[in-house]
Amino acid sequence: MANKYCITLLPGDGIGPEIMTVAVDVLKVVGKKFDIQFEFQEALLGGAAIDATGEPLPAATLDICRNSDAVLLAAIGGYKWDSLPSHLRPEAGLLRLRAGLGLFANLRPAKILPQLIDASTLKREVVEGVDIMVVRELTGGIYFGKPKGIFETETGEKRGVNTMAYTESEIERIGRVAFETARKRQGKLCSVDKANVLEVSQLWRDRMTKLAAEYPDVELTHMYVDNAAMQLLRAPKQFDTIVTGNLFGDILSDAAAMLTGSIGMLPSASLGASRPGVFEPVHGSAPDIAGLDRANPLAQILSAAMMLRYGLNQSAAADFLEKGVSQVLQSGARTGDIMSPGMQLLGCRAMGEALIKILEE
Repeated sequence: MANKYCITLLPGDGIGPEIMTVAVDVLKVVGKKFDIQFEFQEALLGGAAIDATGEPLPAATLDICRNSDAVLLAAIGGYKWDSLPSHLRPEAGLLRLRAGLGLFANLRPAKILPQLIDASTLKREVVEGVDIMVVRELTGGIYFGKPKGIFETETGEKRGVNTMAYTESEIERIGRVAFETARKRQGKLCSVDKANVLEVSQLWRDRMTKLAAEYPDVELTHMYVDNAAMQLLRAPKQFDTIVTGNLFGDILSDAAAMLTGSIGMLPSASLGASRPGVFEPVHGSAPDIAGLDRANPLAQILSAAMMLRYGLNQSAAADFLEKGVSQVLQSGARTGDIMSPGMQLLGCRAMGEALIKILEE
């Protein structure tokens, strides 16, 4: 009997619907190969939700997501909604979705595929062999801390306030995810903070150090965030697994993404204690190329592979899909963002078709 899963699709905005269509077609092929039955249901998030309901995250969307086995998200946002108040912008809907599902751990891999080494802006000898996993805390820190807002002082001057705050339990739970992740990789964990300046980072470092006693097989090191940003560009192969807070993780994971040559190739997984995870590409909605069939669907497809692995416990199917992506790149197929001389330029749909052909063989 087939394994049956209910998957909520959030196509979102910009290129989101295009890359989501390709990913669903690919998942259907993988499902047939591994006797997995997917029931797909779509819901609104981001700008599309604002246009339809006035809210970036309708209550109905959150309910649908909570009652699914996994959530596959494409991309949200765009110039159209940039002038809205912060609580009504598409990004606010994404933050509420993460909070509503209790998704406190964001896993962002940055792995160099051999076929794309020369797509990186860094020298081959610097990036060849890079395989980093950034574990970012997702529902705490400065994005969620209070007080926050823009206030008027006694002198009439406006003052912007955001609060970076973490409790011991918040640090410990993301720490455990990071240690477990490192244990399954090369057994090296680098905790990134700013403990020389920030009290919240001093608590972060203290809790990570104490937690390390429970994982004697994992080597824990600490690094200040400014040095970590430099080291990612200078010598990225020193890193295996990185754990850090929400703000630092947002910045460092994007920096790590560009080691690979294109942010259009990178997936991510957002996980909680029990509720369904959200799996999405790291890139944005790219409204400038929306509807032109120029988007790279591979990050969305690799996000689907992470969904299979981390959300549905279908590791063999995930391996199969990731191998297929490697093979389609080996064949010379490229979208515009990863194009190089001598390769075959394909559009979004054609890249999906080329991958499906390989998967079906």
